[in-house]
Formats: sequence, C-alpha cells, structure tokens
Amino acid sequence: MNGLLKVSLRQQAIFIAETMETQPLSASTAALIANMVKLGYSAGPALLQALNVASAAMQDEVLATLREVTGVNKNWTPLVIDWDMPGAASHGYHVMTAFANAFKGTDTTLYKQTTTTLPCGHIIPDNTFPLERYNGCPFCGTPFVFGELEHVGQGSKLKILDLWTIKDAQAFLEDLLTSKTALDASQTDSLKILLQNFPVPAVTVGMKETAMLVIDILIDQQQAAKAQVLFTSPADILRYLWYKHTGFLQVIEPKTILKRKSKNHQHIHAEQDMSVVARIFSKALLKLKYDRQQCLMVARWLNNMDMGLEQMCESMHPKRAMWVRFIRALRLAEYSKRPGFTKLKELLDYFYNETYSVWQGDVNDYRLRLDAEKTFQLLKQRPGLFARSLFANMLWFGEVDTIAAFKEVIDKVPARLILTLSMYADIYFDPATDRVVKPLGSVSKTIPANPLLSAYSPEHRAVMVKAVKDLYEMVMIKRFAAIENTNVSMYIDPVLFKIPLAIGDRSETVQDMPMALQGTRFPVEGDTVRLFMQWGTGLKAQHLDMDLSCRIIYETTAEMCYFGNLNTTGCRHSGDIREIPSQIGTAEYIDMNLDILQKADAKYVVFTCNAYSAGDLALNLTVGWMNSKYPMKVSNKTGVAYDPSCVQHQVRIVNGLSKGLVFGVLELATREIIWLEIPFDGQLAKNLHIKTVEGMLQRLNSKQTIGQLLQVKAKAQGLVLTDTADADEMYTAEWARNTAAVTGLLID
Repeated sequence: MNGLLKVSLRQQAIFIAETMETQPLSASTAALIANMVKLGYSAGPALLQALNVASAAMQDEVLATLREVTGVNKNWTPLVIDWDMPGAASHGYHVMTAFANAFKGTDTTLYKQTTTTLPCGHIIPDNTFPLERYNGCPFCGTPFVFGELEHVGQGSKLKILDLWTIKDAQAFLEDLLTSKTALDASQTDSLKILLQNFPVPAVTVGMKETAMLVIDILIDQQQAAKAQVLFTSPADILRYLWYKHTGFLQVIEPKTILKRKSKNHQHIHAEQDMSVVARIFSKALLKLKYDRQQCLMVARWLNNMDMGLEQMCESMHPKRAMWVRFIRALRLAEYSKRPGFTKLKELLDYFYNETYSVWQGDVNDYRLRLDAEKTFQLLKQRPGLFARSLFANMLWFGEVDTIAAFKEVIDKVPARLILTLSMYADIYFDPATDRVVKPLGSVSKTIPANPLLSAYSPEHRAVMVKAVKDLYEMVMIKRFAAIENTNVSMYIDPVLFKIPLAIGDRSETVQDMPMALQGTRFPVEGDTVRLFMQWGTGLKAQHLDMDLSCRIIYETTAEMCYFGNLNTTGCRHSGDIREIPSQIGTAEYIDMNLDILQKADAKYVVFTCNAYSAGDLALNLTVGWMNSKYPMKVSNKTGVAYDPSCVQHQVRIVNGLSKGLVFGVLELATREIIWLEIPFDGQLAKNLHIKTVEGMLQRLNSKQTIGQLLQVKAKAQGLVLTDTADADEMYTAEWARNTAAVTGLLID
C-alpha cells in the first residue's frame, strides 16, 4: 500500500482502495488533517470523506507516507547554527587551525595551552572559529549536534490532495504504458510499483523503454513466453538484457559507463583519486554471467523471432561488440546445435560471417556521393530515422527535394518527432547559436552550429525554418481533423501555456512530491528562496562530501555562494559538511534574498549540487527549494531551517552516473524559478559552463507548450476557445499533471 500511496502523491492525490458512506467528521480525521497541514498538505472534499471512513491503520499509513516523502524524520541540522547571520569564518582561521593540528602534541606547538579539542580529534585555537556558533567541527566539517524540526506550517500555500481510487490507479497505469514519449525516472518508478499491484492491461505499449518494464514483470511472473510479442528485433532483447544488468533502460555501452565512473572518481588531491580503482571495480560489475534457464530463455526469443535473418543481423550490427559478449555469456552457440533451434544457428552464421548489408552504411555511402534519389529512397524505408536526419539532409541536398521526399512518408512518422522538428528548427538553423545536447550516458554539452549553415544566406535559412514549421502545422491539423469530434467549445487553463510538452527531456531524478515537467515555472511568493540538500540517510558514518551551491549571473560577471564563499551578494550558505553521521544523514542550506539580488542587477541564480568526494552524487540525495509569502524562520538553537510546508519543489537523485546537477534557475526579472535538470562534470560547481545553462534555457523556451498544441487541436476541429471553465472540452492544470495522458495529444 505504501508504494501506491507514493504513486498517488506524485499525482497530488491519496490512494484509498475502498470508500464508504459519508459519516460525521471524527476526531482522528481532524487530527490527521491538522498534521497534514503542518506538512503543507490538505484534503479535497472527496478525499476528506474517504479518509474519514478509513481505518485508523490506513490513516496512520497515510500520515507516515507523507512524513517519509517530506523527509521530516531525516536530520536537517546544518554545520553553522546562526548561518543566516553575517560573519563567515575567514580563510586565515583554516590556516591557523591546520598549523595547530600539524604540530599538536609537540613542545613547539604555538597553541598548546590555548586550544579546544573536539570529538573528531581536531584542536581549534582560541580566537579563531567561534565554536559556540557551530554544531560540529568547523575545520573538518564533522557534525556532532543534531536538532529536530522546530518551525513547521509556515507555508503560505497548501497542496490540496484529491482522492485516488483503484479505477484512477488502473487508468494511470494504462496512460503510462501507452505514453508516446519516454518515461522519466519518476514515471518509471511509478510504473514498476503499479505493475507489482495490478495485472498488465491489454493495451499497446507506446515506447521501447516502457516495454522493458512490462517484460521484466512478465518474467518475474514466470511468463517469459508472453514477453516474446514485445520483442520486435534483437535490439530489443539486448536492451532488456542490459537493463537487467545495469538498470539503464537505454543501451549505454560499457566503455561509456567505465569512462563516466572513472572520471567521477577523479579527485583534485592525488591521494584521494580513486579513478583507477573505480574503473577496475566497475569493469568487474559489468561482467556477464547467466544460468542455464536464462540462456535457454534468450535462445528461444531469438529463435522464435518473426523477422528475417538479414534484418536481425543488421539490428545487431550497431552493438556488435556487445553482442559478441552476450552470445558467449548466454552460450548461444551451444544452444544453436540443439534440435528446434535452426533459426538461431543460421542467425549466428550470418552474424559472425557478416553476410549482410547495413542500411545506415548504404545511406552514408549515397550521401557522400551526393546521390539524393537513392539516399531518399533508403530513408523513406525508415521514416523515423528520416525525421531525425531531416535538418542535416536539408542542408546537404537542399530543402525542396528533402521536404518533398519526406512528405511521402510523413504520415508514418510519430507525432513527437514532427513536433520536435518544429520546436528546434529555429535553434538548428541559427549559425550563431550553440546547441545543447546530451549524449547517451554522458552530461549535457554544447556543440557548435552545423558548418554547412554558412553556405546559405539568412533569407534562405529562414525559408528552411518556415518549411519545417509549415510541415508540422499541416500534419497536426490533418491528424486532429481526422478525429470525429462533436464538441463545440474548449477551455485551456492559462497555466498550460507555461508548461512545455514532455518531449526530448529524460529526467533522471525522482519527484516524490507532485510532479512537474522540466521547464515548468514556479512563481516565488515572498522575498526569500531557500535551497536545501539532504544526503546520507541510511548510510554508516563516513566521509561523503556533497556540496550545495548557487551561481549568481550578472550581465558581464558572475559570483558564487558555496563552501569557499559562504556569504556573497544576497546569498548565505549554512556551512560545508564533509563527514556524515550514521544513518540519519545531514543537510546544507542557502538563503537567497531577491530584493538584494535585484538591486545588484543580477539576472539569474543557478542552483547546483555536486559530489566533492570521489564518486557520483549520493543515491537518494534530495535537493529542492522552499519559499513562502511569510518569513521562514531558522532555529536559534540548532540552525535547522527545513519546513516541509514551504517546500515548492524537490527531487531525489537515483542515477549513478552524475557528478554534478543543475536543478533550477531563478529568473530575477520575473521572480520565477525554472525547474530543469542539467548533469555536469567536475568536482566543483564552477566546472559548470554558463553557456550550457543558457543553451538549455533557450532550448526550453523554444519548446511548444501544452496550451499551444491544444490551440492547434481547436483550430483543426473547429472548436471555439472560451475563457470560462464550462466548455465541452476542459484542459486544466490538474489534467496536465498526468504527463503520460498529455501525450495522447500526439496523434500517430
């Protein structure tokens, strides 16, 4: 039940399986609602009645889940008690303390009679760090004192939760399975939970990655034969095998994983550099080993696949090196000699002897020969790949012939690809704009514009952009118009014009609170934004140094608030913790004063977290921000500043390949926080290139919003747009919360 409660909470609801007749509000229900308000939540009418008739155990579980998600049972004590006040420790104090510890216990110790020894073993000279202001050692960042939450319920805006029933859960499960865009980490986690609680519905799975999760649950239920229909090519089998081995739903090659792990374990200080050890350890973990039952299962999948041998080999060719490893580990050569495995034997002969042609190789060959006719003839065989290479082919062969050939197969192209082409045409065809890309398994990078753009005049490039946008509008209007609709009017919530469509951004963090799409803008209600980071819960005491920081961007300069600069213009940091206590974790904060930042003419503030320790960002590390119309207090006893009722958004790290992460940008002009996710390299936040952030913002601004797509639908179906919420078709913020259902607008 706890899992279903978490899934429903991501949809701003609470799952209750059964409801009963209305009863007078009980004292236990009133107490539950009061506790929910302290956490920043309240119940809508339907949920209130359902909670009122729920058992005491169910009410306790609801509250326990809310407390778990909001993290009230974690340790939120910072290093500095009155960190929101000026007076940061100077660099000289660290030098003096380092000197004192280097010579402690010797007769030459300058501070022998004037030091304080802390539980961590370090001695602090008098007249350096004011120890009364610290919860731990100011020199090594080890905390000793742990406080509790003192100030709760300060939030100025409650999150109203709705009732989620079994019917709602099953409908959400179908939406996730049929989603026409790749699921993010939150949706993936929700789908896993739902598949464990409900049977797989008879629907067409929309994405390859989603199919892997369904296959996995079928195999767990000893129904491997039923999974056969979900494999359309050997590439799907490889994807599943790699997912089971690494947890990645995309096929990230071993060399990429090893490179990322090794790079993440590099350290500024050579004695702490663990890159070689990490590479060796990761390589050992990537070794393949399967039992006989697993080998036979895969052999049957390949042998029974309804696909030609040459096509199967071509599907295997891009990952040929990986396939060689899997064929050996799965003993497929041995199984191919068994009776009934004739196709598997022929497949291995074809594959090892390379008696097949590669489609992509033929395309590249004809492109280099400038043979447009044969190139387009091949591309039309695979409309999706034609769409992905459309821009490059327009520059190579000209837009007239390319668009004409593409139109012949455009009806077979998924709507998400057509929409992507329209959104990014302006950026791609601008020679002055660097594009932000994220290679598989890597971090976000900026790449220069296509050099062929310089061969075309600005007017010609504008014609190309218009051709792409006209193509998108023509196709979407045609597809919407083909659907019979007897409705007359449509209402679009204004907020939907600020929410971008979930296309092309695979979020790798889990949102345990109500979900939001990358690019969503959160208005700041008060004058203070408080960043928070919590990590180490459930781990033994150890050195695990995660850093919370922010970068303030001005017109021509930038400055940072981080562990080396605790106080800067409009920002205050709570101190650098480098050693985590056992099991309860630890926390850091940054307060940002918007009035001071605006007076200083700051444009943006970029929120970042990164692993200073050798390794990746700690799993289950939680980052986010708080804001409230009312002042948010800080405990004058321990410095604890976390209040779940003020949390506007938070995410949890679950991916093991990220060293640093941008998780938000405060835009001072509009007083809005843009949630985005940009992984970056480097031990320090200053390793993040501002161009990458600017490129990501430009990319998000170019994306079409849900409201804009609904306008196209209204135009195609002749619906009248109204300003009141009493239309025949109503699209509200609550409807858009289910991002998988929104993809239903992408008609194929």
